[in-house]
Amino acid sequence: MSSSQIKTLVSMLNQIADNNNYKKTDEETAKVVAEHVKKFWARSMKENILQYANSDGSALSPTIKLALALI
Repeated sequence: MSSSQIKTLVSMLNQIADNNNYKKTDEETAKVVAEHVKKFWARSMKENILQYANSDGSALSPTIKLALALI
């Protein structure tokens, strides 16, 4: 997967987290993000972001890392 595709997925994850973190803890936000990804992302998208998280993951926020651990 290209770096621009990873950047797009990371950006999407950050937007989902930003839109769902109002008055929530990081753990609560991570659960919402994980459920969204499970329901709406294509298998290839999930596989690519999980591969990135396991190999580098430097662009992922702590909340997103928590969410990916739940997938």
